[in-house]
Amino acid sequence: MGSKRGEWTLFFLCLAAAGYGLALIYSATRYDPELHSMVAKQGVALAGGVAVCLVLRVLDVRRLLERLWWLLPPLNAGLLLLLVPFGNDDGTGNKSWLALPGGLFNLQPGEVVKVTFLLLLALQLQKQGEKGLNRPKSVALLLLHVLALCALVYGVSGDIGMVAVYLAIYLVMLWSAGVHPLWLLGQVGAGVGAVALLWSRLPDYVRQRFLVVFDHDLDPLGTGFQQARSLLAIGSGQVTGQGYLQGTQTQSASASALPARHTDFIFSVAGEELGLVGCLAILALLGAILLRCVWLARRSRDPLFASVAMGVAGMLGAQTLLNVGMCLYVAPVVGVTLPFFSYGGSSLLMAFGAVGILLSMRQGELGGNGSWLRG
Repeated sequence: MGSKRGEWTLFFLCLAAAGYGLALIYSATRYDPELHSMVAKQGVALAGGVAVCLVLRVLDVRRLLERLWWLLPPLNAGLLLLLVPFGNDDGTGNKSWLALPGGLFNLQPGEVVKVTFLLLLALQLQKQGEKGLNRPKSVALLLLHVLALCALVYGVSGDIGMVAVYLAIYLVMLWSAGVHPLWLLGQVGAGVGAVALLWSRLPDYVRQRFLVVFDHDLDPLGTGFQQARSLLAIGSGQVTGQGYLQGTQTQSASASALPARHTDFIFSVAGEELGLVGCLAILALLGAILLRCVWLARRSRDPLFASVAMGVAGMLGAQTLLNVGMCLYVAPVVGVTLPFFSYGGSSLLMAFGAVGILLSMRQGELGGNGSWLRG
C-alpha cells in the first residue's frame, strides 16, 4: 500500500513548484497593470494541468500508445506545420505560438510535440532494442527521427531553445536505454562540427547570443543587456533577498529594469526578492522532481516506462540547466522556460501532462485496476 501512495510524491512536488512559480509570477507582473491578467491565466493553466494529469492517470497510457502510436507522427507534423500560416512570435522573436479562439490564450505546438516525441522515441527504443540497439541501422533510424523533427521545429519557428531540449531528451533516453556511449559521442561530435561549419550562415543575432556568453563586454547594452540585468538582480538579493514584492528591478517599470521577468528570468526574480535561499528552494524542488523521475525509471521492470521516465527527466533537466544558465550568464538566451515556474500555459500544461503519463504507467506497473481502459 505504501508504494502505491508513493506514486503521488512526484505529483505533489510538481504542485508545490507550480504554486511557488505562481507567487513569483504575481510579483514579477505586479508593476504593470497590463500584465495582471497573466497571473489569472497561469492559474487557469495550473488548474488545467492538474486536470490533465489526473485524467491521464486513470487512462491506460501504455496500451493507448502501443495501439495508437501511428497517429502521433502526423499529429506532430501537423501541429508544427500550422505555425507556417498561423504562427506568431508572442514578442519573443520565435514564431512558435498559435492564437486560440477568443484571443486570450496561445498554444505552443513545440511544447505538445515535446511530450509526444519522447513517447514515440520510447516506443522506438523498445522496438529497436528487440533487434539490437547498437546496430548501425537502429542508431541511424533513431538519429533520423530526432533530426527530422528538429529540422521541422527550427524550420517553422526558428526556436533554437526547443531544438536543444529535443536533442537533450534524445541523448538522455538513448544513453539510459543502453546505446553505446561511443555512438552518442560520435553524434555529439558530428553535431558540433556541423555547427562550426555552418556558423557563418547562422543569423547574426543567434551568433551574438552565444558570443556574449564568452565575452560579457561584447555588447553590454544590446545582446548582453538582459543577462547583465539578471546578474545584477541575483547579486543584489544576497542570501535572503530584498523581500517578497520588494525587489528593486522586479517592481520597477523602468525600461532599464529586468526584462522578461515573468518568463525567461523568473529565477532572477527569486534571486533578487528571496535571495540565495529562494534560488536554492527552486533548485531543490526541481532536483527532487528530476530524482523522482530517475527513481521511477530505475525501479521499473518495464523498459518502455523506464524510457519515458528518463525522457521526462531529460526534458525537465535540460530546461532547468538552460534557463538557470541564461539567468547566470553562462548559457545563451534561447527562450527556454523554467519548468513549473516560468509563465507559460503550454509549458505548464504539458509538464503536468508528462507527470500524468508517468503516474498512469506507474499505476499499471503496480497492478492498479481503477483505470477506464485497463484490463
